Amino acid sequence: MLDVRRLRLLCDLARLDTIAAVAQAHMYTPSAVSQQLSALEREVGLPLLERTGRRVSLTAAGRVLVQHGETVLAALEQTTTALAALATGLSGPLRIGAFPTAVRTLLPATLVALAARHPGLDLMVTELDPVAVPDALHDHRLDVGLLHDYDVVPVRPDPMLDTVPLLDETVYLALPAGGGGSLREQRDADWIVASPGTLCQEVTLHVCRAAGFTPRVRHQADDFTTVLALVAAGQGVSLVPELATATPPTGVWLVPLQTRRRTRIAYRRGAATHPAVAAFVTEIRAASSTYGLPPATGRRPPHGDR
Repeated sequence: MLDVRRLRLLCDLARLDTIAAVAQAHMYTPSAVSQQLSALEREVGLPLLERTGRRVSLTAAGRVLVQHGETVLAALEQTTTALAALATGLSGPLRIGAFPTAVRTLLPATLVALAARHPGLDLMVTELDPVAVPDALHDHRLDVGLLHDYDVVPVRPDPMLDTVPLLDETVYLALPAGGGGSLREQRDADWIVASPGTLCQEVTLHVCRAAGFTPRVRHQADDFTTVLALVAAGQGVSLVPELATATPPTGVWLVPLQTRRRTRIAYRRGAATHPAVAAFVTEIRAASSTYGLPPATGRRPPHGDR
């Protein structure tokens, strides 16, 4: 009989491409991952990996096992979900991963509602960059998490995760009061952008280049509260999603662009009807539906991405 944990490692290798990435996702050493995959090959009786120098790729047998392995893992998740549905009342841990803006705005009301309706749940929130959520879900460090991408830089769906939409937000150009109002007018401005390698930085570069220029980066900050404080201090301009603009500091103008940020609720395939996951989806959707647009004060009429 195949070892499910080893099967999960092989599926993760197909998704992450390298043994080093699989090791990092599971907090193992690369040597330990290699040993487990070698043991899986012995269980199967066929070579699953082709090694070329330091790189590995799946053999035909490996690809077949991954295809069926994803179905097996989803079926196990469905089994856990079905058993959980038989319990009387919701209890036990519910591990939630969310990005900082959502933790500040949507999670408090969600947690209060969950605790009131399901006092047996042990709610645990971890603040994570969305890029770290899939690995945490795969490794069962999270039960549910929030992912996002942007319409101008879409992210490829993970075949081992199911998602449902939560938010579709406007992205704003944040300017110091009195600054130029359109995106193209910021050609010579100083910019506040996210850290290198992040999706937020990639989006800023994409949007600016589409407007005909490369932004001149002065500051780097990943927290949108910090970004808006720097904008208010006249330190530059930036792009911020709607969820971060509920209470902009005095002296910040917000110009809506055509760019959209899309947030989805993610969980492992087969977990959609798990009572705790379904309860979380219900409550965070309720919290997001009551989330209003920021006040009109300090907000200019739409200019679009021109």
